[in-house]
Amino acid sequence: MSDTATTSGVAVEKARAAASDAQPRLETWNRPPVIEPEGDAELLEVSMGPHHPSTHGVFRMDVALDGERVIRLKPVFGYLHRNHEQIAESASYLSMMPYTDRLDYFCSMTNNWAYALAVEKLVGQAVPERAEYIRVILAELTRVQNHASAIGFLIQEMGASGTPLMYAFKMREKILDLFESLSGSRMMCNYMRFGGCRVDVSEPWLAQARKVTEGLPQFVDEFEALLSGNEILMARCQGVGVLKPELAVNAGISGPMLRASGVGYDIRKVDRYGIYDRFKFRVPVGEHGDIFDRYMIRILEIRESIGILEQALKEVPGGPVMDPKAKIRGFKPKAGEAYGRIEAPKGELGFYLISMGETAPYRYRVRPPSLINLTVLEDMCLGHNVADVVLIFGSVDIVLGEVDR
Repeated sequence: MSDTATTSGVAVEKARAAASDAQPRLETWNRPPVIEPEGDAELLEVSMGPHHPSTHGVFRMDVALDGERVIRLKPVFGYLHRNHEQIAESASYLSMMPYTDRLDYFCSMTNNWAYALAVEKLVGQAVPERAEYIRVILAELTRVQNHASAIGFLIQEMGASGTPLMYAFKMREKILDLFESLSGSRMMCNYMRFGGCRVDVSEPWLAQARKVTEGLPQFVDEFEALLSGNEILMARCQGVGVLKPELAVNAGISGPMLRASGVGYDIRKVDRYGIYDRFKFRVPVGEHGDIFDRYMIRILEIRESIGILEQALKEVPGGPVMDPKAKIRGFKPKAGEAYGRIEAPKGELGFYLISMGETAPYRYRVRPPSLINLTVLEDMCLGHNVADVVLIFGSVDIVLGEVDR
């Protein structure tokens, strides 16, 4: 099986081809030219936002408009003021695990894993095989519910009130039921530990996880039947908010946004962290880099996650879920530094740690995908109408919890 797949393999590509031609590619990376207003028109400067359901009043855009055309757009973010990184430098390593839940609060399990991986690299901590399988299962379930919800929010912002988002949430609820029965919490799971997982999964839990996974293909088929061939969705998304591959690479963009621009980079394939080298899956790659490709990449990644889940749930071995040599409390790693990263649903999530041999890290820094992916928002919006800005912003898929600086 090839490691990459393109959006052209989807039946809806025929409809796309009839509606618009492929976007041209730049030979070298350059920022879009400054767009000048037409004639002697005066620019209207608007403070726009918050319009996205997850912005909580802490994100806005300063937009300069010539009529309805975007001439300039400056995103204003980073004012949540939770001091996540500063708190970590005066707290124990273990006590920061539940704080990671609050970064991308849609993806608590993957936040836990990225932080645990960084600490494990710092001390050379081994992880039992059963725990590695559980981590993969939880990460892919997280990817499924995150992508489905992101698509639901995108369509909601397009004006389809209720139905697509509630359909996505219907499947998300089944996955959150699994998280709650395992960790005791639906969203703030605090489940993973350095050297494994907090508690073991039971056989009834695995049986329920298999049942949920069996229902996922039908869910995705119905979701696509509802959306992918919709003429309004295609008209609003195709050729809108194009992100060139050269700009995506130079700006450090990662995750579905990067792959939608034609760059087949997935940390699960590159680093092969955990036990991802044991599973067969492809990396979907787009051809146009527009909103529609970002939508399709998330659909295709849900399908690949289903394949990984089927393989992992079939092969879960017995054994402990924590390394008996792992020291959790009174944890004082030797002086050193480490960077642990994973392919989180929104892109590369990394934790950088420096230890000076104390109970708290000397330096603790987070590399959140939502923050980095937002930096190209202006590039994608220039020249488009103000109505397109909300859709372009929605296609980035952010959570402000990890945009906080």
